[in-house]
Amino acid sequence: MSGAGTSESPDRHGKARAPLGEVPPRPAARSAGFRTLLAKEVLRFWKVSFQTVAAPVLTGVLYLLVFGHVLEDRVQVFPGVGYTAFLIPGLVMMSVLQNAFANSSSSLIQSKITGNLVFVLLPPISTREFFLAYVAAAVTRGVVVGAGVFAVTVWFAPPAFKAPLWILVFAFAGAALLGVLGLIAGIVSDKFDQLAAFQNFVIMPATFLSGVFYSVNGLPPFWQAVSHLNPFFFLIDGFRYGFFAVSDASPWLSLAIVLAALAAASAVALSMLVRGYKIRS
Repeated sequence: MSGAGTSESPDRHGKARAPLGEVPPRPAARSAGFRTLLAKEVLRFWKVSFQTVAAPVLTGVLYLLVFGHVLEDRVQVFPGVGYTAFLIPGLVMMSVLQNAFANSSSSLIQSKITGNLVFVLLPPISTREFFLAYVAAAVTRGVVVGAGVFAVTVWFAPPAFKAPLWILVFAFAGAALLGVLGLIAGIVSDKFDQLAAFQNFVIMPATFLSGVFYSVNGLPPFWQAVSHLNPFFFLIDGFRYGFFAVSDASPWLSLAIVLAALAAASAVALSMLVRGYKIRS
């Protein structure tokens, strides 16, 4: 990974030397660096899967039991769709987003605080490999937790997969977006309190106010407009479209907004990594 202010300089033979942390042009070595870091990040959360996977699945089930039991006979959002069936995709996607964010952000902040981040920076791993490995591990955890929540909750109201491709597209795009945001939060934060503030005052409200438990079409016009400023709304809405082929917004519009947000967040994260912001300084 490139350090802050690094530039190419000639060696004694007059050839340009790669910036610090960059790998010489050997595709096999570059691929090995990415695979090793990815495996390390996946094993990090899998070794404590009771906490990182089982606990979020239990939380999702509890949400379903409470809200589904209370509102099943009182609320019908889409014609012919019970409230419990409506709720399940929202809970699955919420679990995907929150756990993808938690994986990359917690991993980076722990490495910074304990001082073992240096062991990731010393090997010849490029900025792109560093970025992709952390995001791919976040996607893996998010999708695994989401699949676990779905596997447990699906028995309460078996869904009809009207457009399954949209389910996969939004699940992976959402996990990638939150994985990148988690990476940014981990870079910016210097201690757990700062990371917790980011999660509690940004990620959590944006997730809960994105239509997980309700349809935004049932809100007053002002709050509908506010909800459409939240990119998480388009993630939830597009993901739910894959189950019922009904949504509050066009799935193509939702996908365009999600991909634009992912591109912008990725550009910010890569810029921070290239400059070594709060990583090497």
